[in-house]
Amino acid sequence: MTIPDQFFFERYGLAARDLEKYLAAALSAGGDYADLYFEHHYSSGITLDESLIKSASQGISAGCGVRVISGERTGYAYTDDLAPERILRAARTAAMIASGPAKQPIADLKQSPLRSDLYPVVSSPAADAGVAQKLELVLRADRAARAYDPRIFQVRASYAEETRRILVVGSDGSIATDLQPLARFNVFCIAKDESGSARGSAGGGGRVAQDYFLTEKTPEHFAKEAARQAIIQLGAQDAPAGEMPVVLGPGWPGILLHEAIGHGLEADFNRKQTSAFTGLVGRRVASEKCTVVDNGTLPSRRGSINVDDEGSPTQNTVLIENGILKGYLADKLSSKLMGIADTGNGRRESYEHIPMPRMTNTYMLAGDDAPEDIIRSVERGIYAANFGGGQVDITNGKFVFSASEAYLIEDGHVTAPLKNCTLIGNGPDVLTRVSMVGNDLKLDEGVGTCGKDGQSVPVGVGIPTIKVDWITVGGTAKG
Repeated sequence: MTIPDQFFFERYGLAARDLEKYLAAALSAGGDYADLYFEHHYSSGITLDESLIKSASQGISAGCGVRVISGERTGYAYTDDLAPERILRAARTAAMIASGPAKQPIADLKQSPLRSDLYPVVSSPAADAGVAQKLELVLRADRAARAYDPRIFQVRASYAEETRRILVVGSDGSIATDLQPLARFNVFCIAKDESGSARGSAGGGGRVAQDYFLTEKTPEHFAKEAARQAIIQLGAQDAPAGEMPVVLGPGWPGILLHEAIGHGLEADFNRKQTSAFTGLVGRRVASEKCTVVDNGTLPSRRGSINVDDEGSPTQNTVLIENGILKGYLADKLSSKLMGIADTGNGRRESYEHIPMPRMTNTYMLAGDDAPEDIIRSVERGIYAANFGGGQVDITNGKFVFSASEAYLIEDGHVTAPLKNCTLIGNGPDVLTRVSMVGNDLKLDEGVGTCGKDGQSVPVGVGIPTIKVDWITVGGTAKG
C-alpha cells in the first residue's frame, strides 16, 4: 500500500497494522461498515475594528472520529488524543452504540483514486511574517473603505486562513488523504449621514493562498464594495409590498437557490421523507429553463474538495436538468439505504462530527437571455442584487429572505435603491415561475458557510441573472 501523504504516519506514528486493528475494534460488536477519520487542522486569523487590531489568533487541533454503520444505526465516537489506546477506546465505544448482527471482514487497504489538482498545496509562512502580512491586508482594507466616502464612519476587516489534512480509512479497504487550504477576507462598513445609518459588507476567498489577496482580489476590492453598498443604502426608499416580478442578479443571490432548493435535494431528508422533493425524481419540478448542478470539482472554489469526508472523490452532479429532477446528493449511508449512487457529498465540520449529505458548489447553469433584456421585460418589479439572512422550511420549501441590496424596476429600467425588502415564497414553486435565464452565470466570491444539524462547512453558490414572474415581496410601502 502506497500513501502519497505520509503526514499522520510520520507525525503520529501510525502504521497500516494499527489502522486494521482500530477497524477490527470498531466492528467487534457487529456492523456492516466502519471508518476512521483522522484530521489535523491549523487555523489563524486577524480582525481589525475602528482602525485597531481587536484580535489575532492561531491554533492547531487534531483528532480521530470512528464511525460504525449497522443497518440504519450509526455509532460514532471521537478522541482529540491520537494515542493508540484512545483511538481503540473510541472504536469500541462506536461499536457498542451501533452493535448489530452483521459482521463484515476488513478488506485489504488500498489507496482510493485521488484527484489532487483542485487547489494548490499551501506552505504556511513563518508565524511572525504571517501576522505582519495579515496586518497589512486588513489595514489596507480599512484605509480604502474610509477613502471611498467621508460618510463611512466605521470599518471592520478580518482575514482568516486554515489548512486541513485528512486521512479517511474504511473497512471496505478504501483509504484516502487530502490537504485542504482555505482563506477568506471580509469587510464590513457602516455609513452615516443626517438621514440615518446603513450597512454594507463584502468578502471572498477560496481554497487559495494568501497571495490571492495581493494579486487576484485585493483588500481594496472588497473594501470599496462594502463601502459602496453602505452608501447606496443611505438613500434607499422603502420597498413596495405585494406579488410582483423579481429579477435575481448573478452570483451571491444563488444563496436563495442553495437554501430553498439545495437542502431539499440532500438524500438524508428524502430518505426520511421530510423534503418537499421526496419521490419526485423523474418529474418536473422547475421551469424547463432551469438546470441546477452541485459541483465539487471547480478549481480553487470555496466549496470544492478533492475527496469528501468519507474519502470518496467529489463530482459534478446534475440535480435538475431542464426542469426535471434527476437525483439527490448522497453520502455512503444514504447511497446504501436508498439504492442510489454515492455522489461524493459526505461532509462533516470536523473529526467531532458525523458525516452527512451536504452541498459543495451549487449553482444554476447559464441560459440564453441577455441580462439587459431580462430587465427590459419587467414593467414594474424588483431587482435583487444581494442577499442577507433568510429562513427555509425543508419540509415544504417555504422561505423568507432579506435582500441586502435591491432596486425598483420601472418601465424596464433599474431605478431607486430599496430598503426593508424581503422575498417570501416556496422554493419548488418559484423554480416553476422562472421565465428567463441569463447568459451571465457568476459564482459568489467565496464567502459561503452552510449550517445543518449544528455543523458548518464551506460552500459555494451561483446563479445567472434570472426572472421569476412573481414572488411575494414584503416591504413597508404600498406596492
